[in-house]
Amino acid sequence: MAARQGGQRLGVVEICAGAGGQSLGLERAGFEHRLAVELDRNAAATLRENRPAWDVRVGDVADPSVWDPDQFIGVDLLAGGVPCPPFSIAGQQLGTSDERDLFAWAVELCGRLRPRALLLENVRGLSAKRFSGYRQAVLDRLHEFGYIGEWRLLHASDFGVPQLRPRFVLVAMPRIYAEYFTWPEPVPGPAPTVGETLKDLMAARGWEGADAWAKQANAIAPTIVGGSKKHGGADLGPTRAKRAWAALGTDAMGVADAPPGPGWQPAPGKPGPMLTTEMVARIQGWAGFSEWAFTGRKTSSYRQIGNAFPPPVAEAVGRAIARALCQDGPRQILVESTERVQDPVYRLLRSSTRPLTTEQIITKLAKSGVHMELSDVERHLNHLSRDFDIRHVERKSGDRTFALGEFKAFIGQKDHQRHDLFTEHHSEIS
Repeated sequence: MAARQGGQRLGVVEICAGAGGQSLGLERAGFEHRLAVELDRNAAATLRENRPAWDVRVGDVADPSVWDPDQFIGVDLLAGGVPCPPFSIAGQQLGTSDERDLFAWAVELCGRLRPRALLLENVRGLSAKRFSGYRQAVLDRLHEFGYIGEWRLLHASDFGVPQLRPRFVLVAMPRIYAEYFTWPEPVPGPAPTVGETLKDLMAARGWEGADAWAKQANAIAPTIVGGSKKHGGADLGPTRAKRAWAALGTDAMGVADAPPGPGWQPAPGKPGPMLTTEMVARIQGWAGFSEWAFTGRKTSSYRQIGNAFPPPVAEAVGRAIARALCQDGPRQILVESTERVQDPVYRLLRSSTRPLTTEQIITKLAKSGVHMELSDVERHLNHLSRDFDIRHVERKSGDRTFALGEFKAFIGQKDHQRHDLFTEHHSEIS
């Protein structure tokens, strides 16, 4: 049933929409797309192929020539799966130094559009200690805009998706709606196994080994990794993931054009058949190509699928947001999320009127009930220095003081390094 308020369907503007994993989930949750913006032309073509009535813009979402945010002020939901590599454990975790980082920019966009809700999702790496200051800066900025934000690590397998795929999700709303928001509960029972999910597709061309393969593929899949244009063709992930796939009787070194046929046998040293893009789409939570077609060549289609937010997870979160916007259900007692300290060193330096030495930081934190060793404080300062300008001065005594400077993230500055880096690496960004 469509989510409605006052007889009108709830509207969504989706940035970094990809090939439509989040789009399809939000549509199933009752949202109607007012706009979708995507950089990759192949992914945008997929959106247009499946939803020709949608307004799909192609290009850098931060480029004012691509779309005008002021046309969508007050939209019900601003949503997006902003690029993951800045926070990915598999990458260098460059954070604000990565030209693909749009998380802080999306938060500023929220302050400009003033939607009734914000939904942003990213990789699990953003939940790491390395980014505790970054997360706190995001919550503090949302608080300044009048939003209460909360992070939650959601596992796709909790929502019926036959895959690990943890995603770190941020939802923010003004208090009048946040009081009605609760995170979706996992669906009852375990997620289906890879074998249960794909047995019919493996047998589609008459392969006699499909039953035996399905029995071996008796667990959920490791996280599907779509990768980027910077790295080779389609395969199912790094070495660790490939080993997990091998245990499921699956060759993860590539993606097949078709399922195995009659008499098919794996080559020597190979654990079993490769998956097709249709199979990968099922693993990612799509209900097969009959509902959602992917355009472009095989490698492009695989990347579109692998980089997506699983539709069932997006749907579950979308329904929870819709209920809150319609103020449906009991009101919750809120604990201001800005008081849930993500990084105590960041919060202390941000509130301090003068630079502090490491010893002063330790002492002040202890007075507030936070006990840290010198090595802990130094590690926090090192992490913070990667995303913030940390000013430090040597005192005559030899002590060094620290003060928190500007957030290095791109939030729309005309002179930010992101512009030059984006132009230089545009062809490799996906």
